[in-house]
Amino acid sequence: MLDRPYPYYRLSTFYFFFFAALGVFVPYWSLYLQDLNFNPAEIGEIMAIAMASKIIAPYLWGWLADHNGKRLQIIRLTAILSCVFFAAIFLRSDYFWVALITALFGFFWNACLPLYEALTLNHLDDKVAEYSHIRIWGSIGFIISVVILPLGFDRDGFVIIPIVLLFLLILMGLSTVIISDKPYPIEVASQRKIWDIVQQPIVIAFLVVCTLQVASHGAYYTFFSIYLKSNAYSPLLTGWMWALGVIAEIVVFVAMHHILQRYNAGLLLFLALLGTAIRWFLLAYFVSFLPILLFVQILHAMSFGLFHAAAIHLVHDLFPARLQGRGQALYAGLCFGLGGVVGNLLSGYAWEPLGATTTFVVSGFVALLGSIVAWFFVAQKE
Repeated sequence: MLDRPYPYYRLSTFYFFFFAALGVFVPYWSLYLQDLNFNPAEIGEIMAIAMASKIIAPYLWGWLADHNGKRLQIIRLTAILSCVFFAAIFLRSDYFWVALITALFGFFWNACLPLYEALTLNHLDDKVAEYSHIRIWGSIGFIISVVILPLGFDRDGFVIIPIVLLFLLILMGLSTVIISDKPYPIEVASQRKIWDIVQQPIVIAFLVVCTLQVASHGAYYTFFSIYLKSNAYSPLLTGWMWALGVIAEIVVFVAMHHILQRYNAGLLLFLALLGTAIRWFLLAYFVSFLPILLFVQILHAMSFGLFHAAAIHLVHDLFPARLQGRGQALYAGLCFGLGGVVGNLLSGYAWEPLGATTTFVVSGFVALLGSIVAWFFVAQKE
C-alpha cells in the first residue's frame, strides 16, 4: 500500500457514492421522466432546474465556508438535506411537484461537491496533481451504477430509479462522517477579494470556456439515453455506453499527474474542447454505427476527463488559498450551473422541432467556439 500523507481512501469514499448517485440521475432520470409521460420540453426544463441551483448554491455555501471555517460541517448538512428533500419525490409524480423537489434537493446536493473538492485539495496541499487519483473513485462509482441499474429495468421498470438514487444519497451522506478537514485560513477583511481575481482576463476567459463546454453537453446529458433508445439500443447496452465513456475518463485521471508535468493546463483545456466538438459532430451523424458510437464514448476521456482535471488544476492556480472554496464554487456554479441550465433548456426545446441531429451539431459548434476562446485567451497565457 502506498504511503500517502493524506487520507486517500476516506477522501475517495465520498466521491464514490456521490458519482454513483450521479450515475443514476444523469443517464436515467430522463427515462424516468419519460416514463411519467413528460414531453421533451418538460424533461429539458426539469433537468435544467437540477442544474440551476448550481448557479447560486455552491457560491453561497462556499462563501459561508470561507468565512466561518466550518467547511466539513456544511458538507454534512447539505448532504443530509439533499436526502431529506429528495425523499419527498415519492409523494407525488406530477410535473409541478417533480420540478419543485428537483429544485430543493438540487440546492443542497449541488453544494456538496465543490466544497468537497476544496476540502480534498486542502488535504493534498502541494500534491494537487494527485487529485485525479482520488477523483477516479467517483468514476468507478458512476460505472457501477450505469451498468448494474439497467438489469432491474426489465423486472421492475423505471420506478426503481428514484429508490436506488435515494439509497446512494444516504450512503453519500454517511461517508462524510469518516473524513476530517484540515484547518485552513478564514477570510479577513484585508485580503484580496474574490472579484479582483475574477476580473482578470484569463479568469474571465477560463469561466467562459468552461461555461460553453458544459452547455455543449446539455443534449448529451439530457437525451443520450433517450437517443439510444429511439435508435433501438437496449437499456443494458445504453448503460455500457455510459460506462465506456467513464472508463475512458478513468484512463485520463490515472495519467493526469504525468500529463500535467509535461503540458500546461491551458493547452489541455483547449484540446479537451476541440475533442468535445468532434464528439458531438460524430454523435449527430453516426449514432447507428456501433464502432463510431464506441469511439464517440471513448472521446469522453477528452470532453470530461481531460477537461475537468485541467479545469480543477486551473482553479487551484488562479484562486489564492483563502478563496479556494469560492473559486471552486464559481467553477461549479457559473460553468456547470449556468452552462447546464442553458444547455439543458435549449436542447429540450430543440429536440422535437429540430431533431436530434441538428441539436448535436449545434452542440458541436458551441464546443468549437469554446476551444477557440481557450486557445487565444487561456492556453497562450497560462
